Amino acid sequence: MLFDTIIYGPIHSRRLGVSLGVNLLPTDHKVCTFDCVYCECGWNTPVSHPILPTREQVKEALEQQLASFAANQSPLDVITFSGNGEPTLHPDFEDIIADTCALRDRYYPQAKVSVLSNSTQIGREEVRRALMLCDNRILKLDSAIDTTMRLIDRPSNNELTVAAIVERLKAFEGQFTLQTCFLRGDYYGTPIDNTTPDELQAWYRVVDTLRPQQIMIYVIDRATPLKTLEKLSRPEMEAIAAPLIQQGYNVLISA
Repeated sequence: MLFDTIIYGPIHSRRLGVSLGVNLLPTDHKVCTFDCVYCECGWNTPVSHPILPTREQVKEALEQQLASFAANQSPLDVITFSGNGEPTLHPDFEDIIADTCALRDRYYPQAKVSVLSNSTQIGREEVRRALMLCDNRILKLDSAIDTTMRLIDRPSNNELTVAAIVERLKAFEGQFTLQTCFLRGDYYGTPIDNTTPDELQAWYRVVDTLRPQQIMIYVIDRATPLKTLEKLSRPEMEAIAAPLIQQGYNVLISA
């Protein structure tokens, strides 16, 4: 399902509460550096020159919605950048985040500004600066093993490695939420499973390297473009989280 407006919601998020979404990508197709098998927006649509909303359009649409919410005393926990692909691809991402923080301070100072990112653009200094303005930097790593990461996330850069992503994540010095979707399935005859003992031990080692302030693990919850995926049970997710909780990590389970 695609988001057909710049501002959407509010959505009652399993992980974030009452969330007002911001889509910085086109409203009629997905634009992303990943093409994840579980993405609720479906598969990427190749477009040579995607039309993105301008900084001014985003600011105007967001202010209208926040002013309306405030006038009606509607609850709001978070303003979340997600939408139809990878939000940090927008060329004015840093300025848009600055605008959003200013509007949040004016209308809903108690609300958080969050970004859901696939971590592919965090090596760019302007993206890192923008993310540090936010309250929640929710950065993805779906597997600590290259072959599995490429099966699940299907990156547009075929040479992308887990080691490269981890190195970029280190720059945040633990000031971020590490997000991982656990699943099993079959990709046109190739098994997908990031819950095996080898997978989990590799992922735990990355967690210990990065020491994020929060770890967010979740299961598929909506229709996925690949129909062979299996949703893990709550007890399975609790078992995955248990060793980290025992070490004192802040682990949020959405299952």
